[in-house]
Amino acid sequence: MFTGLISDVGTVARVEERGEGLRRLRIESRYDPATIALGASIACAGPCLTVVEVGPVGEGAWFEVEAAAETLARTTLSRWTPGLRVNLERSLKIGDELGGHMVTGHVDGVAQIVRREDLTDPAWGATARFTIRVPRTVAHFIAEKGSVSLDGTSLTVNSVEDDQLSVLLIPHSLGATTWGERGVGDLLNVEVDLMARYVARLAEAGPKGY
Repeated sequence: MFTGLISDVGTVARVEERGEGLRRLRIESRYDPATIALGASIACAGPCLTVVEVGPVGEGAWFEVEAAAETLARTTLSRWTPGLRVNLERSLKIGDELGGHMVTGHVDGVAQIVRREDLTDPAWGATARFTIRVPRTVAHFIAEKGSVSLDGTSLTVNSVEDDQLSVLLIPHSLGATTWGERGVGDLLNVEVDLMARYVARLAEAGPKGY
């Protein structure tokens, strides 16, 4: 489990095809390699991926993860190339502060930025409002003032209209994540709120589903 609070921005260092439907990626980060165990889960721009190899690089660590056909089909990982910067989050430990919302790292689909509006506030500094189109299959799970995970970042939904939602990024979030680099046309991994998914499933099942 994760919270959607980004702890580092890593860089894709290598992408290797491992046969049909399998891709291995090396990501460099500022994490201490001694703290990353083989088999550990790290959310990489949203998807929860398993560490299969790790080592030191500079003052941080590189780690390798593998993505199979299902992950490649449902996320942006099939488009990742060396040099791409990605949001990273380590998995929760018992006792950690839950500052965002409960995120599983199980991506529901790929969204696209359709508008970016940069704003400057004398008190806040530079902020940015993004309008994002999400797949219609997940749009009904998203509610105004609810939570959504976009590229692994826990965000509050400002507005929802049909298959589009808007979010506002404060200066800290723009600087501490990849959002400062994002623009119109960029693709994002989207994960809907866990509770919304279960409530919708129960509603579909009706009384006979209990």
